[in-house]
Amino acid sequence: METILAPHSFSSLFSLKSSLQQLQNPKSNSNALTLANAKPICCNLKKESVFQSLSPISTGTNWVSHLQHGLAALAISLALNFTPILATGSAFASEFDVLNDGPPKESYVVDDAGVLSRVTRSDLKNLLSDLEYRKKIRINFVTVRKLTSKADVFEYADQVLERWYPTLEEGNNKGIVVLITSQKEGAVSGGPEFIKAVGDTVLDATVSQNLPVLATDEKYNEAIFSTAKRLVAAIDGLPDPGGPEAKENKRESNFKTKEETAEKRDQFTVVVGGLLVIAFVVPMAQYYAYVSKK
Repeated sequence: METILAPHSFSSLFSLKSSLQQLQNPKSNSNALTLANAKPICCNLKKESVFQSLSPISTGTNWVSHLQHGLAALAISLALNFTPILATGSAFASEFDVLNDGPPKESYVVDDAGVLSRVTRSDLKNLLSDLEYRKKIRINFVTVRKLTSKADVFEYADQVLERWYPTLEEGNNKGIVVLITSQKEGAVSGGPEFIKAVGDTVLDATVSQNLPVLATDEKYNEAIFSTAKRLVAAIDGLPDPGGPEAKENKRESNFKTKEETAEKRDQFTVVVGGLLVIAFVVPMAQYYAYVSKK
């Protein structure tokens, strides 16, 4: 075994020696060839056995490597799914989307806040399309969840009007009603013809009653539709249907008033004074009676 597994140089010497013996003794050719042929076979078997012994190790390493890659991919997937989205422009740019998209084509509502029902949308379309057909005045309603560029809802309403209808001819008979759901307030803006047709009284009433009062109770559908009906009635010259009144939330105080505190103090003084009199006078009277008997 040592000769067969020896290095290449020793194998060459062994092969040369076997060749000389073959020339000297022809009868031993078969044995020499057998031995020479047996050498590579034994070496091949040895190498195969070594590779076979290493094969499980290599397979195990590959399995661990695949497992590591799989766990890494799973971690990345979970990170992408559960990591909060960064505050990019598109995440908080709903108000800018309203400005850039322009007025609605097939309806009269831009419900960016997503608070209006399908029924309210349909009722608004029927009411406002009839108004536009009869009076040539168009009113658009906009709902936005929160304002980030403008602190004042009235400034934002004016900005929407100017962006959607940049010229006086386009915006003369247009009205814009904006409702901010997070701030529970709204505003009405419009061109000169719209403002004149509605009147300042109804405009102020819708802004101070319909929009904020109902939005505070999160009745957004009623706030929008009641405002629309009130504006349409004013344009048609009909009596004002009115709006909801603000609720006065009076809290009963647990603290006593000054008069109640003074009354309680007087009562406490009388009680304490009476106890002190009893504590001192009664023992003295008993002692005086005891001494008098003696």
